[in-house]
Amino acid sequence: MISRTDRSLVANWWWTVDRWFLAAFLLLMGIGVVLSFAASPAVAERIGLESFHFVTRQIVFMVGAGVVMIGVSFLEPRHVRRLALLILAGSLVLMVVTLFVGMEVKGSRRWIHLFGLSVQPSEYLKPAFVVICAWLFAEHARQPEIPGNLFAMLLLGLVVALLVAQPDLGQTILVLGTWGAMFFIAGMPWLWIIVLGAVGAGGAVAAYATFPHVAERIDRFFTGEGDTYQVDMSLDAITRGGWLGQGPGEGSVKRILPDSHTDFVFAVAGEEFGIIMCLIILTLFAFVVMRGLALARREGDDFTRYALSGLVILFGFQSIINMAVNVRMMPAKGMTLPFISYGGSSLIAMAISMGFVLALARRRPEKRRPMSLSSVSGRAAAAG
Repeated sequence: MISRTDRSLVANWWWTVDRWFLAAFLLLMGIGVVLSFAASPAVAERIGLESFHFVTRQIVFMVGAGVVMIGVSFLEPRHVRRLALLILAGSLVLMVVTLFVGMEVKGSRRWIHLFGLSVQPSEYLKPAFVVICAWLFAEHARQPEIPGNLFAMLLLGLVVALLVAQPDLGQTILVLGTWGAMFFIAGMPWLWIIVLGAVGAGGAVAAYATFPHVAERIDRFFTGEGDTYQVDMSLDAITRGGWLGQGPGEGSVKRILPDSHTDFVFAVAGEEFGIIMCLIILTLFAFVVMRGLALARREGDDFTRYALSGLVILFGFQSIINMAVNVRMMPAKGMTLPFISYGGSSLIAMAISMGFVLALARRRPEKRRPMSLSSVSGRAAAAG
């Protein structure tokens, strides 16, 4: 047991870290390992690999992600900014390189080989992008003569251009939605809301007209015609699972869906462990988002408030997109479920993102928003 009188680095971290956040993240990781055992052996056998190939790799990735998340959570806010800047710069360079030498999968170049590993630079770019934009918004709020908002817009344009060039419209939507929410929290004027909303609508129309696979997915979603096999099977699996599920290992969707261990792992959870498990997973994601926004609201430091809000909103949007696709509420989109879907890049990148959240949410009384004089007087009167 760590004593409160202990002044070591680890003791200071333990008594200041948000243990509710930490528990939620570790629980999601644990659920991810359990669902890996449920979903991935059938996929491995179907493609001729050893049964526990993906399970073993997932456990290794999960342990690495846990170490990364805890390590990042020790950082002070200024160190979070510096690390985010380094990650952002490296990710942007790698995304440009990926366009030329990256692996082409289904017409997109999103992955690159580094030191024998497949890396998706856009996964690492997202949390770093959020933190740097939060810093730019905060600098503009602190000194209006600094064009922080303009720089944030230019950075958004660069990131969106690289994502569209891959193309990866799912990540583009995720980045745009998160950035828009952060800009709104930072005090976006209504005129900008209208202008950016119109630009977003125009971009959606342009994507529909320019990219055949986007038009095909949207048409398929609204008409129900064409190849809807994966989404139909996903919804059917959740329906068959009922409230309590068919039991561990008893599901059938994982034997026929090629992405049952990644994009459709939520369907496996529903079929084998029931709707109750799905609701537990949904509740954990909602808890992280709501707690993050509540803590951000109490922050007196603009950078911490914007960054914490943006990171949990990014986390929430990504989880919503994945789960909505699984229950046929959105067009099919290749988006992993945070901490649960199989994947090294997504796991480590999410660990960095939530490590930032833990670092920024650590208790620092001097940076909490001070109570107003009227609030203090009201409490004093109530006490009297």
